[in-house]
This record gives sequence, structure tokens and C-alpha cells, in this order.
Amino acid sequence: MPAPYSPSRRALLTGALAVAAAPLLRGRPALAKTTELRLDFATYSPVSLLLKDKGWLEEDLKADGVTVRWVQSLGSNKALEFLNAGSLDFGSTASAAALLGRIGGNPIRSVYVYSKPEWTALVVPGDSPAKTIADLKGKRIAVTRGTDPHIFLVRALASAGLTQDDVKLVLLQHPDGKQALLRGDVDAWAGLDPLMAGAEIENSARLLYRNPAFNSWGALNVREEFAAENPVLVQKVLAAYEKARTFAQAHADALAASLVAQTKLADAVVAKQLQRTDLSQGHLRPAQADSVVASGLAMQQVGLIEVGVDVRKVAAELVDSRFAVG
Repeated sequence: MPAPYSPSRRALLTGALAVAAAPLLRGRPALAKTTELRLDFATYSPVSLLLKDKGWLEEDLKADGVTVRWVQSLGSNKALEFLNAGSLDFGSTASAAALLGRIGGNPIRSVYVYSKPEWTALVVPGDSPAKTIADLKGKRIAVTRGTDPHIFLVRALASAGLTQDDVKLVLLQHPDGKQALLRGDVDAWAGLDPLMAGAEIENSARLLYRNPAFNSWGALNVREEFAAENPVLVQKVLAAYEKARTFAQAHADALAASLVAQTKLADAVVAKQLQRTDLSQGHLRPAQADSVVASGLAMQQVGLIEVGVDVRKVAAELVDSRFAVG
């Protein structure tokens, strides 16, 4: 597994970011070095849907001659793939998934918190005989590799003295995992909202195991190269996200409407997802950085991160609060 960055490269990048951000910090306008901003929207990030629907970012960037292209991410793994390939400038992931991506050499920085959700749990059919995690030993479990549900599953199994080798993983994208559960092709599913909420309300599925502490917060990530070249654009994106987040807190109906329009799910399903979504925090704080470290250390204990990786060092490289606004 490659080291994220050598000290010399990190020093050069830090210097580049500092120089690029200097005009912004002095309060003078800085010209963007791009004419198109590419960012994702995702059903697991309701604020992104609201921002897309309102068009606030497009309005703010029109005078700069920058257009906005929205790309849907179906999971953290897809957002990380798009970021690594350079087809996205900003991508929405779980913070734990972002850490795994950074460890794997994905050159990203987490610059904003779009939610603190309980968006994953272990889901079983309503008539499943399983009562505890231990009952899943030897069973088939649908999961999307490299996402928070995957990390949640591994940590949940570990809490019962089990590992991935004690179950049969069926690797599917989140929507396909839900369908596999409903068809009876798997015995359990590491779920993700709002699909998970839909399975509960519309299909009588049951949450076998919940643990909010095993859910990581939602991180908005930016490519390092883009941040170095376009510091003002990064700050404008964060300002737009902050506008959408605060609006969502005051107008829950508008947030729900955006989610319903995108997912075509019932109002009750969306309401259940939003009940499990905390939008009270947006900017990165020390406590959130600490939670990335805690999540990384937990993943290291269960073997998702190699023993030799310095989790604290990588987390420090990942979490970047320099662009915070407000």
C-alpha cells in the first residue's frame, strides 16, 4: 500500500496551497483557473440535493465565468473513484471512506461536513430468525466495498468476535444490495439511507444492529490539485454548502422535497432518513478530526488498514480546515 505523501511532497503542496490562498486571505479577488466546476450530488447527502435544486452555486459563479456540472455518486466508493480519476473536483463520502481513500493514495482533502448521520445499519428481512450479530455467522451479507456500510459491517462483526471470514460477503452497489435482500438472495444487507429507510417502511425490513458510534460523518472532499489552483472556488463552494445547510435546518420541508424529487421515495421514507440525519454542524472542528482518527484506528484493529500505516499522520493530511467560511 503506497504511502500517501513523502514529507518533501507534502511540504511543497502545503506551500503551494498557502501561496494560492494568499489573495483570498488578504480579501482580494483571485481569478479561477477553471471554467467548469464538477461536483457530485448524492441521496446520502440531502444538502447536496438542495444545493443543486436551488442553483445558488451557479448564481454565485456566473460572474466568474464558471459553469457547474453535477454528477451523481451512488456511494462513497464511486465518489472516490471519480475524484481519483479527476472527473470530479468535489466528492461526497463518509469520512472513514475518505481516510481509506487517502491511505490508498487518493490525493484528496476533506474540507467540509455535510451531515452527521446514522445512515447505515445491518438490515434483515422482517421474518428473519436472526436476533443478534452472532446469528449472521456463515450467512450471506450484501455490502458495497469501501463505503461506510462496509466499515460498519466489519466493526459490527468484530464487536461480536467475528470477522469477514466468518460470513459470505456479496459485493453489490447499495441499490442492488437492497434488492438482493428483498429477493432473498442474501440473509442481511449493510444498508444505506434512504434505501434502508425504504426497506423498513415499504418492505417491513428490520434493523438487526444499530450503532451510531460506528457511523462516520459525511465529508465533502476536494482534489488537492484543484484546491491548490483554485482556492477561491473552494471557499465559494463551501459558502454555498453552508448556505444550503443552514437553509435546510430552517426549512425541513424544502430539504425533504428535494430528496423526494430525486429518489421518488414516499414522504414517510424520506422523513425517516432525515430523522437520522444531523445537520447541526458544517465546518470542520477538532472533534471531527479526532473522530477520523478514532475510526481509522478501529479499522486498523479489524484489519481494514495495515498495521504499519500511521493513521494519525494520514488523518492530519486528510482533514483541512483552511477554507472554512463564516
